[in-house]
Amino acid sequence: MTVAEPVQLATLIVTGGAVAFALSAAVWAHRLTAGARRARVEWRRRLIAADDRAVRAESVFAAHPGLVLVWDAPPRDEASGWGEPAVHGSPAALASMVSFADLSAGAAVSGGAAAEILDGLADFDARTSGGEVTSLRVRMTALIEAGQAFSVSILSPSGRIIEADGRPAGRRLVLWLTDPAIRGLDAAGNAGGVVTEDRGAAEETLALAEALGRAPAPAWRMNAAGRLIWVNAAYSEAVETETPSAAVSEQVLLEPGLSDLAREALGGGQARTLVRGAVAKGERRILRFMVYPISGAAVGFAVDVTEGEEAKAALKRFRQAHDETLNHMAEAVAIFDRAKRLVFYNRAFASLFDLEEAFLNERPVHAALLDRLREKRRLPEQADYTEWKRAELAHYDAAPGVDQPDELWPLPDGRTLRVARQRHPLGGVLLIFEDMTDQLALQAQYNTLIKVQRATLDKLHEAVAVFSSDGRLTPLRNAAFETLWALEADRLENAPFDQVAEACADLFPDSTAWADLKARVTDPSPEARKPVTGEIRRKDGSVLTFLTRPLPDGATLIAWDDITDSRRIEAALLDRAEALEASERIKSEFVEHVSYQLRTPLTTIHGYADLLAGGFAGELNERQGEHMGAIQAASAQLGKLIDDILDIAAIDAGQLELELGDVRLGEVAASAADLIATRAEHGGVKLSIVAGGADEPIRADGTRLKQVLYNLLTNALDHVGVGGVIEIGADVQDGEARLWVADDGEGIAPDRQAKIFERFERGEGGGAGLGLALVNDIIRLHGGWVALESAPGEGARVTCHLPVAAAPDHAAPELDLPSRAGAGPSS
Repeated sequence: MTVAEPVQLATLIVTGGAVAFALSAAVWAHRLTAGARRARVEWRRRLIAADDRAVRAESVFAAHPGLVLVWDAPPRDEASGWGEPAVHGSPAALASMVSFADLSAGAAVSGGAAAEILDGLADFDARTSGGEVTSLRVRMTALIEAGQAFSVSILSPSGRIIEADGRPAGRRLVLWLTDPAIRGLDAAGNAGGVVTEDRGAAEETLALAEALGRAPAPAWRMNAAGRLIWVNAAYSEAVETETPSAAVSEQVLLEPGLSDLAREALGGGQARTLVRGAVAKGERRILRFMVYPISGAAVGFAVDVTEGEEAKAALKRFRQAHDETLNHMAEAVAIFDRAKRLVFYNRAFASLFDLEEAFLNERPVHAALLDRLREKRRLPEQADYTEWKRAELAHYDAAPGVDQPDELWPLPDGRTLRVARQRHPLGGVLLIFEDMTDQLALQAQYNTLIKVQRATLDKLHEAVAVFSSDGRLTPLRNAAFETLWALEADRLENAPFDQVAEACADLFPDSTAWADLKARVTDPSPEARKPVTGEIRRKDGSVLTFLTRPLPDGATLIAWDDITDSRRIEAALLDRAEALEASERIKSEFVEHVSYQLRTPLTTIHGYADLLAGGFAGELNERQGEHMGAIQAASAQLGKLIDDILDIAAIDAGQLELELGDVRLGEVAASAADLIATRAEHGGVKLSIVAGGADEPIRADGTRLKQVLYNLLTNALDHVGVGGVIEIGADVQDGEARLWVADDGEGIAPDRQAKIFERFERGEGGGAGLGLALVNDIIRLHGGWVALESAPGEGARVTCHLPVAAAPDHAAPELDLPSRAGAGPSS
């Protein structure tokens, strides 16, 4: 045997084994799948049999004189929907249920037919075999929630009957709805006596519907789907249809929301009310719609409440206006209701008591508000607060119409409040608080003022009386009035003017004058109310002045003053004034005459003295020269005195005019010093000039200012001894010019300083006493003033204060004259 033979043998063995294994597997698989093939054949047979049974069941359901509703599982939300049950039954039964539920044809063929049918039947009255009144909705809810089977008869308002049977079938729920009319049976006999009773109730319902049909207010009836099934004539008239049936067929709603309102009433099992504007009989009216669930349907009424609503709106507006008015009052107002709760407060109330609006808006009870005010110390201090609060709250129990007296509350912060209470017409209490602090203070001030006025009037020596606008005498009068007219006080109380005039007629019987005074008191015209004054002479020879003054309150004040003594003194003074005037005139004439008569011989004397002193008649010896010098000095002094007298006379007569020009006070001071330098040197007196600030010119009369300085210097020389110093000063600063002469002489006594500038006031140095008086007059003519500073033994300082521009009142018309600062004094 070759090597290849064993290999071929092995190959054959393997091949044969594989074939044998394949044949064995095929036989085994055939045997194994024979049962499955038999099972498929069996299940196919069973499925065909089940389809036959389903077809037969469908045929049976189609022959059933009602509807069968099958739920594979209970609806999730039984209150708001019926789910999607399978519907079985004949078309006739479906049409019967649609008619019974009063549904439209469209609803019957829609996908929600079962839910529509159930909604239409769910709220009709239903009776059990035991006579219990219920509804399909109630029984279905028990079946869905607890699996409770039921069997009821549903009665429609028209008298038709539907039998309903509900059963659980495992996890499924089944509801049978059967119309006995479809089965050809007698509905009344099938339902028994219970149905007979329901028919009687239906007849009563129809009778009630007939009565509602004649009601004057619109009435209607809707099914569970919100469709009109009946309306009365008033409804038809309101929606403006020809007949009630036309309103039902056309589904004309008085208000678009009536369907929703009916569904709400049926769903909740309670009446629903709606107030809304609607068009009724072609007019816009406000109607109150009321819908009630009755026997699976909804019955509604519409009442016209236009006038009532308008009255409510007007009352609301009135209350708002009333509250707004109270809110603008200055007085604090708070209103509490019957429950003693705060229902209104104005801004003044919150401000007066410093209360937070958040607290007030919580409507606290009266007792809590009092406690809060006590905490804030906004109530009067009370020894027994509990008893006081009890008495305060007792005002709620007071009978309406009983006046409650006002009270004054003195608060701890010093304020005083007036509290007024009254029962509110709507119940509760109304409180008004007024801050009387200022008013009481004013009243106290007024009373004090009246007392002060009366005391003041009594202290006056004039007779004063005040008459009111009606002519009666008021208490405002003084004792001087009674004394002056010899009146009795007890007869003057509230006496009319005529009575007062009659009592005064004994002393002054002029009826015309009294009538004129009465007109001033009682006549309200502006002409009569003007103040007047006058003078009367009484029978006893006394002279009175009177005046009338209208007062702001319409009253009139009349005052009399006895001027008899004054008239006598006035006459004496008048005589004296005339005598003084004549004396002054004589004096002026005398001064003028003497001055004129003295000037002529004085000029002659002075002239011849100068000639003799100059050696015109020959050389004079020493003794003759001294005598001639004395004559010259005396004549010069006398000439100056005459000039001063003439100047003063001119000033008194208003005839002295200033010749104004630009004047430099330093030059005036130097020129005046030159005039007096020789005399000062002979007397051993030193002159000092201080005029560094007087370079600026002023507007003045240079000659008169030099005369002022000359008079001051001569006066100073008379009071300064040997070795003394006289200072002449001048400056201009801050809009004011000053001239002064100061010395270190004996000074002036205080009792003489006030008189030193008076005329003919002679000092210890002698003289006529006119120099300083003329200084004062000239400075005043410039618009300035003179000041004196002196003390005994310390010298004197006379300062002349001048404006930089003299007043033109006393100046000559030609104001632009050159300065006369270099001229000397008058001679």
